[in-house]
Amino acid sequence: MSKYQKIQIKQAVGVVGAGSFGLTIAGLLAENVEDILIYTRREENKAKMQAREGEYAQLSPKIRVTTSLEEVAKDCQLIFPVVPSKGFRNMMQQLGPLLNPQHFLIHATKGLDSSLAPKEGKIKPEHIKTMSQLIELESLACRVGCLSGPNLASEIQEHQPAATLIASKYTEVIKMGQAALRSPRFQVYGTHDILGAELAGALKNVVALAAGLLGGKGLGMNIWALLVTRGLSEMIHIGKAMGADVKAFLGVAGIGDLIATASSTKSRNYKAGVALAQGTPMQEIVGADGDMVEGFRTLEIINQLCQALEINSPIFEIVHRVVFKGMELERAIHFLMTYPYAVDVDFL
Repeated sequence: MSKYQKIQIKQAVGVVGAGSFGLTIAGLLAENVEDILIYTRREENKAKMQAREGEYAQLSPKIRVTTSLEEVAKDCQLIFPVVPSKGFRNMMQQLGPLLNPQHFLIHATKGLDSSLAPKEGKIKPEHIKTMSQLIELESLACRVGCLSGPNLASEIQEHQPAATLIASKYTEVIKMGQAALRSPRFQVYGTHDILGAELAGALKNVVALAAGLLGGKGLGMNIWALLVTRGLSEMIHIGKAMGADVKAFLGVAGIGDLIATASSTKSRNYKAGVALAQGTPMQEIVGADGDMVEGFRTLEIINQLCQALEINSPIFEIVHRVVFKGMELERAIHFLMTYPYAVDVDFL
C-alpha cells in the first residue's frame, strides 16, 4: 500500500486557466471529483465552454465554468493554477487576497519568474522565484504544491497512460492531489522536494528547445542523446546552485519529463526549436503560441543567473546565443562538439 493513502474529496475542485493543460487537468479531475470549477478570463470562452462548442465539445458535464476568481476561492478548497509563468504573479495578485491558510494550491506551471529582479545590475538567486514561491509571496496559502512530469496534454486527452509527480513540503497536499488526479490510466507519485521538481520542470524546457533545433536541421539520435545527457548535467548544476537536490532531476519530473518534451513533436518547446531551425522568426513563433513556449522565458532568466554566478553551462549559453543573438546553428554545434569537457558524470 502507498504511504500516501487515498482520501475522498467532497468539495468542488478549482482549475485556474482554461488553456490546453488546464482543460486536461479538469478532465482528469472529472474521473474522481463530482464538481469541477474552471476559471477563464474571457466571457466568450466561458460561453463556448458552457455550450460545449468546438474544442470544448468533450468537456465533462461535471465541469462548471466561471470568470470569477472570487467564486473559485469561495467554492473550492483545492485549486490547480495552470497559468503561463509570465502572467502567474499577476494572477496570484488577484487570487491571493481571496485565499486563506485552509486552501490547497497545486500549480502546474513549468517556468520561472524574475519580476522581482532589479532592472539594472546582476540577477541573483533570490530574485528568481518558482511558482510555489509566488503563491506564498502573494497569498496566505501555505499548503502549496506543484505538478510536474512527462504530461503531454494531447496524449492525456486521448486517454493514453501517463504519470506525474506532485511535490510539496506537506504530505496532506500530496495526498489531496493524488486523490484528485490518480486513476488506472494516470499514476501520481509524490515527493517533498518541491524546489527540485519545479526547477527540473522549468529547466528541461530549454533542453527541449535545443532538441527541436537539432530536429529542425534533420540531425539524428546520436547528437540528440548527447544533447539530452549533457543538458541534464547542466540542469543539475544550475539546480544545485539554486539549492535543489540532485535526486529530483533523476526522476519523473526531471529525466522523465526531459525525454518526453525533448523528443515529441507534441511538445511546444520542441516544436518552437524546430520552427526556429527552419527559419521561422521568433516573433512569429511567440505570436502563434503566446507565452506557452516557456523555454524562451526560462532561457533568458537562467542565462542571466549563470553569468552572475559564473556557472559553467555551455549548452544553455550557446542556445541563448542561437535564439536571441542570431548565432548560426552549425557554428553552435561545432562549438559544443569541440568544447573541452573534462569528465562524463560530475554531479554525483
